[in-house]
Amino acid sequence: MKKTLLSVFALLMVLSLVLSACGGAEAPVAEEPAAEAPAVVEEAPVEEAPVVEEAAAEEPADPNSLPRNETLYFNGQQWGSVVGWNPYSSNNNNALAIAQQDSARVPMFETPYLYNMLDGQVYPLLADGPYEWNDARTEITFKINPAAHWNDGTPVTAEDVAYTWASHVKYNTPTGSGNVDYIDDIVAADDMTVVIKAKLGEDGAALNPLIVAAYVSTNYVIQKAWTEALEARVGDDATAFMADAAEDVVYSGPYGKYFADDSKVVYIRDDNYWGQDVSMWGKLPAPKYLAHTIFKDNAAGTTALQAGEVDVSQQFNSNVQDFWLKEGLPISTYLPEAPYGIGASLPTAFYNLESPGLDQPAVRKAIAMAVDYPTIIANAMTNQSATFDQVPRSLMNPTPGEQALYDHAAVADLQFAGNDVEGAKALLDEAGIVDTDGDGWREYNGENLSYVATCPNGWSDWQASIEVVAAAGAEIGIDITTNYPEWSVYQTVVTKSDAPLPEGYDIFMMWSDGAGPTQPWSRIRKLMSSEFNGMASNWNGNWGQYENADADVLIKAIPTETDEAKLNEMYTELVSIYLTDVPSFTLMYRPQSFHTVNESVWTNFPYEGDGTNPPVPPLDLTDGWSIAGLYNLTLVNP
Repeated sequence: MKKTLLSVFALLMVLSLVLSACGGAEAPVAEEPAAEAPAVVEEAPVEEAPVVEEAAAEEPADPNSLPRNETLYFNGQQWGSVVGWNPYSSNNNNALAIAQQDSARVPMFETPYLYNMLDGQVYPLLADGPYEWNDARTEITFKINPAAHWNDGTPVTAEDVAYTWASHVKYNTPTGSGNVDYIDDIVAADDMTVVIKAKLGEDGAALNPLIVAAYVSTNYVIQKAWTEALEARVGDDATAFMADAAEDVVYSGPYGKYFADDSKVVYIRDDNYWGQDVSMWGKLPAPKYLAHTIFKDNAAGTTALQAGEVDVSQQFNSNVQDFWLKEGLPISTYLPEAPYGIGASLPTAFYNLESPGLDQPAVRKAIAMAVDYPTIIANAMTNQSATFDQVPRSLMNPTPGEQALYDHAAVADLQFAGNDVEGAKALLDEAGIVDTDGDGWREYNGENLSYVATCPNGWSDWQASIEVVAAAGAEIGIDITTNYPEWSVYQTVVTKSDAPLPEGYDIFMMWSDGAGPTQPWSRIRKLMSSEFNGMASNWNGNWGQYENADADVLIKAIPTETDEAKLNEMYTELVSIYLTDVPSFTLMYRPQSFHTVNESVWTNFPYEGDGTNPPVPPLDLTDGWSIAGLYNLTLVNP
């Protein structure tokens, strides 16, 4: 069994992360990360785009009779019915098809480049070879692969890229609003050449080169002709433009819609997909169908994984090692030993800073200090996380690259590993926040400190973590109860940053950025920057609406700083501010994705040391360079 072979490999610690919450939807937008120039890929041009037969449209959709040896089944990503197929929208709830974050999801819609979290590089997809900065570092230029075409057979052009950007700006989509302050324009220099022009500061330099470069690996290219059809259909109305379900959408990726209802979503391979050209993959991906049953919760998804009804599991599976050690199942993870995945994400408890008493740093830090993190990691995460003794608390993930970016000794006295009840009590006593009436609860301004801690219902590891937070409150005289609303309600409340958080959202869990070349800057920005405060739809971060002028200055300065010593000083100061003010606190280190596979039907999934070059990351064969894994799969019984 592969576990035996894998035991010879050491644990790989890699930069960056994406939080895909255990059993819930993923953040639909993010405007980072930046990309480094990739190695040149030699491409053979094609003279004419092939005619597409559109097999997906002709084949009757029967999702209940998919050939098992042609179908790759997933769990842990789709929680509820698909809303739409609109790549301009952030409200599709279409998990396998649309996600533009640290490593964009590309089975259906494609980006110019693919980010690889394992080596920090980007590789051409729709692009032809590496991109190039001009000497002033104010413009990026890249070519479109001449083989690339849409599923309707028409070629992908530079004008598609330019019109995509213009549409994001015109209709103020999340991608447009997230990038317009940093990208001045994207233009087609000719049919195949794209130029991205950075917004410039008063000194003539790009305001943020990281975000400019990030665009090419985190944002889809959308067909101009289809976009124009959408505009005509909605009468150029911005709300309707983003709300359109886009059932007729044109795409360039290897898979398109086959079937979707409230029980299952199925994608079918486009056998005329351009990527089988020798300039790209040279063949089609192995599965004909990608299918995702919509399970009611993690437990149901786990049962299906054990039964071999799921091939790729992107959900939290408790005590995952028991699958092979105790049950003898052909199930494995990317790493053979704990933490079993690439630990890179920081699921975080945010404070509602408007709640009485939570405007006091002493209260916020006391709660965070008292939390029993070892219990969260051992029980809620079943050891699928490093501990805070192993990797001291900061703003960085556990990977060596990020850990080297700040001065550990300079902030050591501010770090806490948890379960420090006496230290938390002393901190509150020193601040004069005590129990004056003998009822067991501390008061501030004459009122008991009483809070509700919450996270989405059904996200089992998050719920277990929130219970530990509530227990910590009782230990130090702060009344914390729990509440678990449905995700559909929760995400609407938390992301509406132009209104105060309502009652019941005093302490609440959300994710942080994943692996990407802009890290840890992007993560810190989204944990601390006040630029997101007041946004009507804030999928970025700082959901507690923290504000610190010194932090804002540092966050703004980092993207244009190239001196490593100065960067170290800046990052160290930001860690110091964060651990002093404690506007939020990380509860665990989490894998970039939970990537657990059952090899009853398919095999040759990515695992550490598997010899692939470039290495294929454990991102469920859908995100960034991880999609390369679809081309490596083979059947156990051909």
